[in-house]
This record gives sequence, C-alpha cells and structure tokens, in this order.
Amino acid sequence: MPRRGEHVPYAFVAEADRFRSNVAPPPRRRAGASEIAGRTLIGLTVVAGLVGSLLFGMPALETGSDAGQPPRSEAAHQP
Repeated sequence: MPRRGEHVPYAFVAEADRFRSNVAPPPRRRAGASEIAGRTLIGLTVVAGLVGSLLFGMPALETGSDAGQPPRSEAAHQP
C-alpha cells in the first residue's frame, strides 16, 4: 500500500489502515430457555397479528358483482 505524501504528526494515524488486533472478542453468551421462549412468543404474536389483520381486511378489499349498487333493505322485498 503506498505511503501518504503529506506528513502526519502521529505515526499510529498513518499506520491505522493496516493495523490488526490480536485480541479476540469474548465468546457470546448462550441464550437461556426462557429467552428463546420469549423470542418465539414475540415472533408468533407478530405473525398472528399480521395474519389476523389480513383475514379481517380481506372482506373490505373484495369487489363483488353488486359493488356499484346500494344495499337493499328487507322492506324492498315485501309486496
């Protein structure tokens, strides 16, 4: 990698792009059973809400054959 042409007051700034740490991050802590169950319940709640809103919203989105006509009352059917 080419060196910079301008002078840098601190040597670590100039060498920062190729520095690699030899310190390994700590191991990740394993999720407990209650944490996994909580995540699963939250996921199921979100999915159930989406499915429920889709089921309740579908009748409003349907276009029937009599969509342009006003609703008829029972009084209109009596002679």
